Amino acid sequence: MSLKCGIVGLPNIGKSTLFNCISSSKAQSANFPFCTIDPQTGSTNVPDKRLDVLTEMCHPKRTIPATVEIVDIAGLVKGASKGEGLGNQFLANIRETDAILHVLRCFDDDNITHVDGSVDPVRDKEVVDTELQLKDLESIEARLKKVEKMATVGGDKDSKKLYDLLLRYRDALNQGKSCRSVSLTDPDEIAMAKDLYLLTNKPVMYVCNVDDASAVNGNHYVDAVREAVKDENAEVMVISAKTEADIAELESYEDKQMFLEELGLKESGVVRLIQKAYDLLNLQTFFTAGADECRAWTINKGDKAPRAAGVIHTDFEKGFIRAEVIKYDDFVNYGSEAEVRAAGKLHIEGKDYVVEDGDIMHFLFNV
Repeated sequence: MSLKCGIVGLPNIGKSTLFNCISSSKAQSANFPFCTIDPQTGSTNVPDKRLDVLTEMCHPKRTIPATVEIVDIAGLVKGASKGEGLGNQFLANIRETDAILHVLRCFDDDNITHVDGSVDPVRDKEVVDTELQLKDLESIEARLKKVEKMATVGGDKDSKKLYDLLLRYRDALNQGKSCRSVSLTDPDEIAMAKDLYLLTNKPVMYVCNVDDASAVNGNHYVDAVREAVKDENAEVMVISAKTEADIAELESYEDKQMFLEELGLKESGVVRLIQKAYDLLNLQTFFTAGADECRAWTINKGDKAPRAAGVIHTDFEKGFIRAEVIKYDDFVNYGSEAEVRAAGKLHIEGKDYVVEDGDIMHFLFNV
């Protein structure tokens, strides 16, 4: 399952530095606007202590963690929706992602230029939001023209439903709100919304890039961001890209932990960011565990057992018979699959079983 989080924001606010910290790739980072031009993609492991525990218990030949793709996208400026700066390219790259990590500069440093001449993360947020909203409004107006006749004269029910949904989105955008602020419960509307690929319908997390001293508790800039987004149902997290870059330079695990403790942090901000990005994409993990391999598999929350089987191999889904499921806590408590079976804690589940995060699964199939 290949899902992408796009790192976005104004030019020169720490996006590429952050990308370098969380990705195996290395994006160029420098003190001038549009340092990043072409989007750069890196695949990063999702830290999961449960997989470490399973590896210690099973002693497999190999261990494979879950991964998430992170994309570093060129910085945006006012007028991007009309093609200013690298606007058209920027917006096209965002459209290809599944969720947005919106980086905001929340630190003062006279040696690092700001494209607008001063530090104001709320203003910066609004610049990006406005450009995305304007682009969505343009897309919606064009789509309304295509479906209006069928919806209002032709009597086509699906066209009418789509037309009404587009009108709701247009109303929200005209009020300066993002499309994700429109609540949807109808399954047909939810499916239609996905097919529209609207920029402001993507889940978003605001990443406040702070100085070293603010890495634990944030600062007044972070407080302002939290206040500005309190009604958006969006995640806000604090991270110091500079601190994370310093941690990445350290070679040993012990040195990294010592550095974190000196800063008052329990774990790296990058670890927290990757885990939150995974949640932002509405993903969860199930495991396969044995002597050959311990592996974390990625599925969407709410997926049923056949869909989970299909992530391993399409034949598993096509010929699904049943799944053997062990809860992670039971596996750890009893120490092995054999002991779990002996205790009657192994569950046999059918096609309607909704997989839970952390399930250890074995699939039986026939094709």
